[in-house]
Amino acid sequence: MIRAGALRWAVGAVTAVLVAGGFALGLHIGNLHNGLTAASFSAVGLYVVRRHPCSREGWLFVAVGAAHALMFAGRQYGLHTGSLPGASWIGWLGVCPLPLVLVLVGVAVMCFPTGRLPSRGWVPVVGVLTAVGLVLSAVSALWPVEYGRTGLVAGHPFHVPGSPTAEVFYGIARPVGYLLFQLTWVACVVVRMWRAHGDEVRQLRWFLYAATVSAAVMVLGLAVWGSPVPGALTVPLLAVAAGAAILRYHLYDIDPVINKSLVFGAMAALVTGGYAVVVTGIGRLVGGYGTLLSLLATGLVAVAFEPLRRRVQRLADRVVYGRRATPYEALARLSAHFTAPAGGLLDGICTTVADAVGAHEVMLWTGPADELRAVSAWPTTTTLPPDSRLLADLAAVPVRHDGRFRGAITVTKAPGDTLSIGERRLVGDLAAQAGLVLELRATAQRLVAAGDAARRRLERDLHDGAQQRLVTVAMELGGVVRLATTFGAAEVAARADDVRRQLLEATAELREMARGLHPAVLTQDGLEAAIGFLADRSRLPVRLTVSVARRLPAEVESTAYFVVSEGLTNAAKHSGADAVTVRVALAGVGLVIEVSDTGCGGAAVRAGGGLEGLADRLVTLDARLTVESGPAGTRLRTVIPCG
Repeated sequence: MIRAGALRWAVGAVTAVLVAGGFALGLHIGNLHNGLTAASFSAVGLYVVRRHPCSREGWLFVAVGAAHALMFAGRQYGLHTGSLPGASWIGWLGVCPLPLVLVLVGVAVMCFPTGRLPSRGWVPVVGVLTAVGLVLSAVSALWPVEYGRTGLVAGHPFHVPGSPTAEVFYGIARPVGYLLFQLTWVACVVVRMWRAHGDEVRQLRWFLYAATVSAAVMVLGLAVWGSPVPGALTVPLLAVAAGAAILRYHLYDIDPVINKSLVFGAMAALVTGGYAVVVTGIGRLVGGYGTLLSLLATGLVAVAFEPLRRRVQRLADRVVYGRRATPYEALARLSAHFTAPAGGLLDGICTTVADAVGAHEVMLWTGPADELRAVSAWPTTTTLPPDSRLLADLAAVPVRHDGRFRGAITVTKAPGDTLSIGERRLVGDLAAQAGLVLELRATAQRLVAAGDAARRRLERDLHDGAQQRLVTVAMELGGVVRLATTFGAAEVAARADDVRRQLLEATAELREMARGLHPAVLTQDGLEAAIGFLADRSRLPVRLTVSVARRLPAEVESTAYFVVSEGLTNAAKHSGADAVTVRVALAGVGLVIEVSDTGCGGAAVRAGGGLEGLADRLVTLDARLTVESGPAGTRLRTVIPCG
């Protein structure tokens, strides 16, 4: 560690001296890029190895910076117009290593961001590039083949015969070799990008984004001003972006940056092109470029700007986010689920999260932190785990409302990929919205449970209290009738018997009302017996199929009972059918309930109606009521999750 620190300081000091000394000798535009490359790559590389002394890519950056510092200082020395000692040798040192330095740059690019080549198969490729670089550097070292291009004032230190032949060879070999370098770098980066996952993909995005911006500025500078200076000035951007990617510092915010850059660049090109077409094209046709044309072009650009911007923004979103929803779209879609028909809210939350972050799987868990149970998932074909989990065992985003824990969301991406910081922030925002849904759901479940408990208490009170007293009074009246008959009071006996009959009818009505509040048979004997009781009392014949092998939670059984009861009642009152078919079966983790008839149809969920009450009740159990009604009949169907 101490040796690495000493080496870092030594290289940094030498590089700083070379760069500062080079700039002190003057400003030469043709050599400016070497100075900027030396300063930026050295600074970034030294900072990286300070943070991570074992970073191979950091040390490669240091080597690139030091090599460019040597070339920059050497060329600056050789370009100086005054007479300087050793100018020919020092200038030569700034020119001849160029092909080998480019090989070093290529290795740094090919090894980015890990400091290693994508595979061992690239080692021979680097060997070939090194051999080509050595040949070109040897030619440049022996003959002044680069002096005409670089403009060195100092002469070449060697006078080896065969200079014309070397010039011809170098004139052919140099562009071929440099093209080979560039194609190899690009191929290596493409292969790495294709195989990369997770953080490495994002690191490459940062580097490629900076390289694209730098190249675009270079092309723009050459096209508009005929100078590479603007492009050379962007070289530090490349080094800084690469350093940020290596250190993963704010690494995950690159997608919005690329998005905005695409929109800005496209709009700048469209505005410039539109203005140029109107002013130049029409100006040539009418023979002038007056103020009127400029105003016309400005007006047309202003009118078309916003529609074009919206279209360009959508295209940029598609390019950057793929088929994923943008953050705003994700929140908007989740809000839309809140106003959607009853049921499916939890599935909507999972679907929205999956669309927003490009997830492979999303699962929503509810309950306390020490007993979380999966209640919904995307894709919908995902099997929910039957057992409970601890929050500490899940890599989950907590769902809270008003500071109270309501559940958690787990997001699984493709193998090797992870959630970025921006995606985690978005999932957190969606989880906050989901907290409101789970809070409302919990509140509704508590209200339904409280209502069922109140019905059970009322039914028990009626059965054990008023109903029993009425039965006792009826029995007493029976005794009065028998006594009156014995003593010959026929009229009194008839009146007492009539009162007794009315009392028994009132008792029967009270018993029916108690069953409507909460059927005692459901509590005592279970769902199958309770539905059988409904079928026996139905005014229409019922084809009944019940397959429930175990007792279910009380809220599930009571809701299923009321679904069948409402379906039978509606069929008897409104359908005109000859019979009703009822199917109740436990399938997987859900209770399937179907009530169908072949009547005239016309059933629908209407405000204040019985079906609306059923739909609202089913929502509290994460179920949806499906009503299919037409001339061929009506079918009510729901699947109640019950673990």
